[in-house]
Order: sequence, then structure tokens, then C-alpha cells
Amino acid sequence: MTLKDDMKNTLCVLMAGGKGERLHPLTKARAKPSVRFGGIYRIIDFTLSNCLNSDIRRIYVLTQYRSVSLDRHIRLGWSIFNHELGEFIECVPPQQRNVDRWYRGTADSIYQNIYILQRERPERVLILSGDHVYKMNYNDMLAFHMEKNAELTVAGVEVPRSEAVAFGVIGSDDDFRITTWEEKPSDPKPVPGKPDKSFVSMGVYIFDTEALVKNVISDAKDTSSSHDFGKDVVLKMIRSNKVFVHNFKEANNENGRYWRDIGTLDAYWEANMDLCSEVPQCNLSDDKWPIRTYQEQVPPARIVVPVDSPEYGHDRATVVDSIISGGCVISGGTVRRSVLSPNVKVEDGGVVENSVLLDGACIGKGAKVRKVILDHNVFVPDGVSIGYEREQDKSRFTMSPNGVVIVPRGMSLL
Repeated sequence: MTLKDDMKNTLCVLMAGGKGERLHPLTKARAKPSVRFGGIYRIIDFTLSNCLNSDIRRIYVLTQYRSVSLDRHIRLGWSIFNHELGEFIECVPPQQRNVDRWYRGTADSIYQNIYILQRERPERVLILSGDHVYKMNYNDMLAFHMEKNAELTVAGVEVPRSEAVAFGVIGSDDDFRITTWEEKPSDPKPVPGKPDKSFVSMGVYIFDTEALVKNVISDAKDTSSSHDFGKDVVLKMIRSNKVFVHNFKEANNENGRYWRDIGTLDAYWEANMDLCSEVPQCNLSDDKWPIRTYQEQVPPARIVVPVDSPEYGHDRATVVDSIISGGCVISGGTVRRSVLSPNVKVEDGGVVENSVLLDGACIGKGAKVRKVILDHNVFVPDGVSIGYEREQDKSRFTMSPNGVVIVPRGMSLL
């Protein structure tokens, strides 16, 4: 049997049902995986593109909260699989077949959908999260899983030990068998042979189906469990099953380790800013590993100089180190190190710096924003400044711990 056959015997379950409370107010009206990222994309597009590029074509997306925009995005952008060939991508809201409750955690979401595994009968199950940005060939992980004859393989990414304190840290022996798992430890275990690095969990799992079913059923009966894979199921399996860590390497880039968990406002802003570098760590221009999305029909972006601008005296528009999506119009304004989603407008004298502007946002004449996230259709009136007076901004808007100002959709600044 070839690796391609093994991949066909692998079912993918993508977790996309979390509330995304740490990304509020961006998640006030939408699920976290459907939040725009990098101008034209949604966060979930990265995981789904990894699946498509890895030839994984049987995908269930488990949704729950505020899923309308996510369902719509998948229907419009990802209905590309042929059911006659056994391919599909299907959104599955909570069915409450054997219980009368919402999902209590990642493990519980699988337990509540065990009927899917009974119907599909895959040999293995690939479990993914819909809110991470990375480029990974899941075939490499599956080959490792098969080589080790593992019952569970967890993807781990090497990070500096000083940064690992914020994640679930994996300890392993020289054969990459997992020996310990600690959530946010003060003294993270090092990678074997690399004392300055630690493995942190990427939230990517390959289970043998029999082991998965047995352990989620056992977890569901445990009243002391939080019903989470990392905190509960993996910990128990380390003691009784063959559990290994797969060392993540970026698709088409052997030296790459780019992975971002966009779970907080600061992480979301920083990941967008990463894309504005001269040589970004996350290469969106790799035609051998394309990131797919749904794009609305919009006109090309335009950068123009107003014919008559006596008030601001500008004779040019300036755009530096930025992503400018289709439909944007920069009319005599200045954009530096920022990400502009479709149909954003920057009027004469407007300044956008170190900011993320979601679709339809508008910067009025002479208005200025710095280190700001503007949600869908937010209008900053002429002459208004955001991101320059910290105390004033804190009294009006949501501000992240690192000082990013977030202006939610529907908020009037007039």
C-alpha cells in the first residue's frame, strides 16, 4: 500500500467551533476561523489549503458559534470536491445525537460525532484546528506516523524555550516518543539535542481510529476532565499508548518553522504585520503551495493623486511595505506597513501605519490611524486620529495588552 492509499484512508476533522473570546470584538459576529487575514484570506483558508495541497479530500468542519459567515465562505470558496469520487467538505453543526449540550471541548466534539467515524470507517483520523497560520504537508506527518507504528502522532514546532512558556510543551526521548506534556510550564523541556529549543503543540493530531474512539469515550465518562485533547486525552494516552511527536517543517521550505496560533488580538496583529516584511516568513507567493480562498468580484486596486487637493497639498500617494487588496482606492493618502482588505479607501491626507483594515473600512481626509485594527465597514471621519493618544483610545475602544487599538464593526465615530 502506498502513502497515497494511506492518505485516502485518512479522514480529516477540522475544529472550527470555538467562541474565539480572546479575539473579541472581531469575533462578535463571526467565528474565529472566518476572520479576514492577510487582506484577501480567511484564517481557515490556510488549514484547508494544507489539506488540498496534501491531497486530503474528505473533510468534516465542526462548527458551532456564529457560523453563518464561515458556512458561506466554505460554500462559495471550497465547494470544489467531487462527491462521485468520494471527495467532500461538509460543515457539521452540533447534532446533540447522544447528549443535550454544546461541545465541552475538542475531545467532546469528536465524542459527539462518533457516528461519523462509524459511518466513514477510516483507518486514521487527522484532527486540525481552523485558527492557525502555517504551511504543512500532512503527508510527511502521516509517513512518520506509519513509520513509528504510532497510535497517536502530535505535530510539534520548535520554538525558543523562553517563548514555549505560553504553550503546551511536549517532552520526548531521542526516538521522538512523547514522555511528558505540560501546559505553559515555567521550565519547558528542551528538544533532544537542542537545549535552547522546545517542542510546542501545534494542535495537529493523527490518531489511529480505534485508539481515538476508545479514548474519547473514556474521556466522556470522566467527570473530572475538561474534555480537551491536549489537557486530557493526550496526557492519558502517553501512559498507555504509542504516542510520538512529529517535528514540523514548512512545506517547500526545509528550514522554515513559521506557525502562528492566532488566538489573541496581539497574535492576530503580529501575524498580519509579518506579511509586510520585505521577505515575509510566510510566503504567500509560493505557486507550489498555493493558499486558496474565495474572492468577491471587485475592481483592481487604484493608487491615485487627487486633481485638486489644496487643503492637504499632496502631490502624490505613498504606499510602503504593505498589502493592498482588490477594490482598494488610495487617493492621495499614505499607507505604511499595513494590510488593507478588499474595498478599503484612504482619502486625501489620510495616514495608515502598522494597521490592519478589514473590508470596506474607510479613512477620511486627513484622518490618521496607527497600530489599529479597523473592522468591516468602519469609517474614520475626516481629521480624526486613532492610535496616538493611549489613554483617550483606551476610554473609547478595545485595546490589546500590547497597545493595539480595535474598532469594531458598526461603531460610529462621528
